[in-house]
Amino acid sequence: MDFKYDVIVVGGGHAGCEAAAAAANLGSKVLLITMDMGRFAQMSCNPAIGGIAKGQIVREIDALGGYTGIITDKSSIQFRMLNRSKGPAMWSPRAQCDRMVFSSEWRKTLENIPNVFFWQDAVTEFIFQDNIIKGVRTANKVEFYTDAVVLTTGTFLNGLMHIGSVQSEGGRVSEPASKGISEQLLSRGFSVGRMKTGTPVRIDERSINFDKLEEQKGDDINYTFSYLPSDVNNLRKRSCYITYTNPNVHKMLETGLDQSPMYNGTIQSIGPRYCPSIETKIVTFADKDRHQLFLEPEGEDTIEYYLNGFSSSLPLKVQIEALKLVPGLEDVNVFRPGYAIEYDFFEPTQLKHSLETKAVNNLFFAGQINGTTGYEEAAAQGLIAGINAHQKINDLDEFILSRDEAYIGVLIDDLVTKGVDEPYRMFTSRAEFRILLRQDDADARLTPKSYELGLATKSRYEYLKNKIALRDQVIDFLKNFSVKTSLINEWLIQQGTTPLKQGVKLVDILMRPQISITNLLEGVEPFKKFVVDLDCTRIDEILESAEIILKYSGYINRERLLADKLKRLENLKITGKFDYSEIKSLSTEARQKLEKINPETIGQASRISGVSPSDINVLLVLMGR
Repeated sequence: MDFKYDVIVVGGGHAGCEAAAAAANLGSKVLLITMDMGRFAQMSCNPAIGGIAKGQIVREIDALGGYTGIITDKSSIQFRMLNRSKGPAMWSPRAQCDRMVFSSEWRKTLENIPNVFFWQDAVTEFIFQDNIIKGVRTANKVEFYTDAVVLTTGTFLNGLMHIGSVQSEGGRVSEPASKGISEQLLSRGFSVGRMKTGTPVRIDERSINFDKLEEQKGDDINYTFSYLPSDVNNLRKRSCYITYTNPNVHKMLETGLDQSPMYNGTIQSIGPRYCPSIETKIVTFADKDRHQLFLEPEGEDTIEYYLNGFSSSLPLKVQIEALKLVPGLEDVNVFRPGYAIEYDFFEPTQLKHSLETKAVNNLFFAGQINGTTGYEEAAAQGLIAGINAHQKINDLDEFILSRDEAYIGVLIDDLVTKGVDEPYRMFTSRAEFRILLRQDDADARLTPKSYELGLATKSRYEYLKNKIALRDQVIDFLKNFSVKTSLINEWLIQQGTTPLKQGVKLVDILMRPQISITNLLEGVEPFKKFVVDLDCTRIDEILESAEIILKYSGYINRERLLADKLKRLENLKITGKFDYSEIKSLSTEARQKLEKINPETIGQASRISGVSPSDINVLLVLMGR
């Protein structure tokens, strides 16, 4: 038994698992401390990974060499590509998972990484030497020493759960809260706040009348999150189901508002705006007669269902009586009620872009402790924090992703530059360059960077290069193969598009909005023969990539030019160059914000709320001097 490690990761949630794996795969000796080794990457809320923008993040994690995508593919029981009716920048993969399989696959993965070690306990105190972290103490009075700590405590820091007037301490149902850390960091000058989140009831399948529900099946296409070839997932595929609330449900919920912690003053902290409780919905959207609810299976065989859209902290009796008025749930039986949970978080403007704290060297924060919500956002932060913990203790360069390189870069820059006043959730609208940040090309964007870093393997990098080579062959064929009017006009008319007056390159046919690359496969025999001769097992992925590059090249190139122009500001380093309090030509708000956040570059400064373009011009003039 060793008590000295290169990196200690505190917490075994989604952030902690990715952090431990990343640091260990880079070569650090890692100790992962968690209170329950049976709940790695527990899906505390809905049993799903991905969704709008979140799916893009998971594909980026996979492209960088993380594991969330791989484990999702192994545990998925339904897969859907959202927003296919929109442009490819909006396509977002989402999978329902067997949450028990998801957690067990994470444990198997971590146990098969030689540099990861485990300790089951709760960390209650840090060991410091001046402003450098040196180790941790646990509830069992064990001391471990380290060169870096990644703190990923989720909702456990002073967690307090609410069901009506009933309160109980804990980070999740049946799991104790973590105490001591917030108080110690507060004493060292950290700013600590409180946030709130919630989760819905879990319902017994045997009490659901599915005849009254709308079935929602997964896609027929065999999508995956990981870019790597994977074993066939033999888990039974399952449908989700849709139902709706109604005015009678709303009236019943209203009878309990005076007992709701959110409305009687018990809870003062702010909950997630984009995932509100059902009681918040009926108050905020009082003009709505109904709200959509999704019944999602928790696994391939379990009878437990998650009622997405019905998060609540109302008393149990009110929750059940309201559910009985929902179509299909008239005879409902629940396994546990919905509840709200309050927990401590740390204002993320106290972090560098590497996710290292500014106040304490070699201490990194990742996940909900930074004010985010969602498995995907947490996993992404864990990956970056784990990488940078390893880099820092080995005197290597920080690994930072910019806003035009990854949604992960947008996420972290938003956190450390703008801070949070509510649980942060990623959306495609948060990214200025979302045409550059599509889910289909995350591997092309990020795997080379990860390979250079030493995290992505050589085989993964070669796999990417092979994909790009095949994609380029497809593009070259489409650009160079000519089609004659006599061979294609009849087919074009069948497709509902105008016949040709003269021969053109095949790419010109593809550029028509009525024509897809799969259409060309069916209607143009030489192209079909070319594709068959490629003899590739992932041809669908390659054809999709080629089509997007060709059809959206104008938008992609225009956005790249804009990103490159703005990127020049990111190269102007200003950390330590100014005493902002002495620059009288800055606005008062700008001086205060710049002092608080201490941005690293002019680009970051320009994104701080309250710093105007004229303030940036002042800094640019001073930089010139």
